[in-house]
Amino acid sequence: MFGLLFFILFTPGVSEFLCTSSDLELSYTFCDSTAHAFTFNVTPCNIVDKSDWSAALTWIPRSDITFLTAVFNVWYDGARALHWREVLCSGADDKYSVCGMLKGETVASSFEIKGARIKFPKGNYNIILHVFSDIPESNMIMCLNFTMIVKQDSF
Repeated sequence: MFGLLFFILFTPGVSEFLCTSSDLELSYTFCDSTAHAFTFNVTPCNIVDKSDWSAALTWIPRSDITFLTAVFNVWYDGARALHWREVLCSGADDKYSVCGMLKGETVASSFEIKGARIKFPKGNYNIILHVFSDIPESNMIMCLNFTMIVKQDSF
């Protein structure tokens, strides 16, 4: 099996299209002012058949990863639907391979997103992801604004 690894330096504010299908559209932009060496993709591009998504992420962080916190905010048709905060790296006994990586090292990971567990009503979703490399959450190392348009009810 042949693989090609590449990095794309994305410009802030420019939308990156992930996928489109008869029932789903996914795209994202960076919401901070710094360009990133980052790629992300997800398959399959549908939501109706209730399959889990396979995701692939490649990223070169701008700082060491001793501590890592992700904060998700989800809006559905303009109303706040979810706020979720997860400490991924605490500096001791961390379970993720990204923990302990140094600035400039390449993070390459594949994982499953359990979309089949959630029934998404038709509508527009905005998912804002803030990633911080410190405990008081003052050093933001990435900010992504995902747009998900569900074209038909998944239930």
